[in-house]
Amino acid sequence: MKNITIKQLETRKSIRNFTGESVSDEDLQTIFKCAQRCPTSVNGQQISLIYTRDKEKIAQIAKMAGGQPQVQSANVFVTFVIDFNRTNYACSSIGKKQVIHQSAEGIIVGVVDAGIMLSSLQTAAEALGYGTTAIGGIRANIGELIKLLELPSLTFPIVGTTIGVATKEAKEALLKPRVPMESFVFEDVYDDKKVKEGVDQYEKDLKKFRDENHMDYLSSYKEQTAKYYENIYFRQIKVYFEQQGFKFKD
Repeated sequence: MKNITIKQLETRKSIRNFTGESVSDEDLQTIFKCAQRCPTSVNGQQISLIYTRDKEKIAQIAKMAGGQPQVQSANVFVTFVIDFNRTNYACSSIGKKQVIHQSAEGIIVGVVDAGIMLSSLQTAAEALGYGTTAIGGIRANIGELIKLLELPSLTFPIVGTTIGVATKEAKEALLKPRVPMESFVFEDVYDDKKVKEGVDQYEKDLKKFRDENHMDYLSSYKEQTAKYYENIYFRQIKVYFEQQGFKFKD
């Protein structure tokens, strides 16, 4: 019998339709405890979570994120905040000066730690029977979100997630295929040829999947990727990072 955790991770999917039922307080605290146990660089614990159940605030966040219905219908929304305000106090309280937030390395540290915690939080939520979706769209109107969350200097909201009870249809939705394994995992060195072959194969595999499941109205992998990546779609990130005290001096 396959390990239940492995089975859960192998069948993970983004849930975009919720019933409106509540996430229990006990479950939510368990989810947060699991998230807090995640590793962080040098044990700096430079991530904070801000959650809301307030439907009016969730609606505001959904609007800021581009009007995403999966955000508005969620019972809980969690924002992952890079928090060098915490570490700055730890340093200044013993007479030391923090400079990590003035470097590209500092941004990488915060983003990596937030990503690790996002995955753990979602895994915990899903283990308790809830559905989740990562929401990068909160960066679309980042200035408004910073104001809504009352974020001080040296903090930055980097990603969010929904939590809610999935509808029956969402639970039963098919798993999308992924790029071929041999173009995803390499031993010892990166294989550019296999990556490109994998992209071409995935274009065919995804089209076949969509055709077979009456999803031919959706864009192909290449078209969808180009739609976003031929532009810089969130252009205010550097401005607001600097407004929040993150200076790129290195």
